[in-house]
Amino acid sequence: MNPLNPPPAKPSGLQRSALVASLAERRWLIFVLLVILSLLSLMVFTALHWAAMPPSRVEKIDVSSVHLRGEFIESNLGTAQEAGGRVVVRLVAQQYSFVPQCLVVPEKTPVTFRGTSTDAIHGFLIGKTNANTMLIPGFISTFTTSFEQQGEQLMPCHEYCGVGHEAMWAKVQVISREEFQSRMQHEERLNCVSR
Repeated sequence: MNPLNPPPAKPSGLQRSALVASLAERRWLIFVLLVILSLLSLMVFTALHWAAMPPSRVEKIDVSSVHLRGEFIESNLGTAQEAGGRVVVRLVAQQYSFVPQCLVVPEKTPVTFRGTSTDAIHGFLIGKTNANTMLIPGFISTFTTSFEQQGEQLMPCHEYCGVGHEAMWAKVQVISREEFQSRMQHEERLNCVSR
């Protein structure tokens, strides 16, 4: 035994507990850091992947001719009942309005919304429903929802689109299926002012 280099003293119970706690804390710290790094890597990968390749179901449209030809000409906007009874709403967003300004839809019926923008990124949500989408120039946004109650719901733009953004909103009137069918017999497209 070397007197200049004595053997280490045995750690006390308190020192052993502190050592075990320190090791456990380091392991958890490493685990949490790995989870955070994994999530950040996933976010970066997803952002880069989707920026390079939009979802395949996205339809493209020529912004310069939206109002001139195709499904978004002014006479084709509003609510229509297509073959097979499918209800479709077509709308266009532009600074600082939706065209048409007021939509009519039947209650308790699947309604497909198809919309686009002509100038900036817009978006809308409809009152107390799950209807929420973005309208991006050059693309057609599509979703289907149904309205459970009759009445009028607000449809504001929820993407900042310029100085007039706060005044950009529309209305959705939900009517009974019977009234909707009756009005569709007399008109090709419905909106709040058509009667």
